Amino acid sequence: MLKKYSGTIVFFTFAMSFLLLAGGCSQHKIQSTPPSPAVSAAPTAQHEAPTVTTPPGSEESLNTPAPTPVHSFTILEGRTTGPMLPVYFNFDRSNIRKDQVSRIEDNAQYLRQNTQATIVVQGNCDERGTSEYNMALGERRAQSAKRYLINLGINPERITTISFGEEKPLNFGHDELAWSQNRRDDFVQNR
Repeated sequence: MLKKYSGTIVFFTFAMSFLLLAGGCSQHKIQSTPPSPAVSAAPTAQHEAPTVTTPPGSEESLNTPAPTPVHSFTILEGRTTGPMLPVYFNFDRSNIRKDQVSRIEDNAQYLRQNTQATIVVQGNCDERGTSEYNMALGERRAQSAKRYLINLGINPERITTISFGEEKPLNFGHDELAWSQNRRDDFVQNR
């Protein structure tokens, strides 16, 4: 009789140990909200006003109250140096947004006034997407800004590009505010 109970006890002990170990090793995945259909919709022939809110620091956001920071710090102007301004992008896009045109035109004006200045346009992405995809998207964003500056009369030899993909976020949050601050081109002047 003792043998019958000891086998049952060993079985239940083994089963409980397995359940505890299996439950303790489960991975916690970060749940992100999928982009709204308006943001991820395919481009149309007509140009529509951007659906993403205006990034902090832009002209249109000066009259609206600043959002409450999610983290202990927020950096709004990226790694852009001098009087130049970063340019922000919509989700999964590399074209210059209408609300960012004045920023890139200001950067071109600075470069016209400082004819010896050379810059690196650094393309950045948010954390969504694979590393490989984000590196390519960051490069497309940097190239888009370079083409825009060239069309404004800046010598292409003064502009180099690099993509950091998702590797250099400004905001380490996992929400739309953080992602919108990380989708940017920084304009860094060479020394």
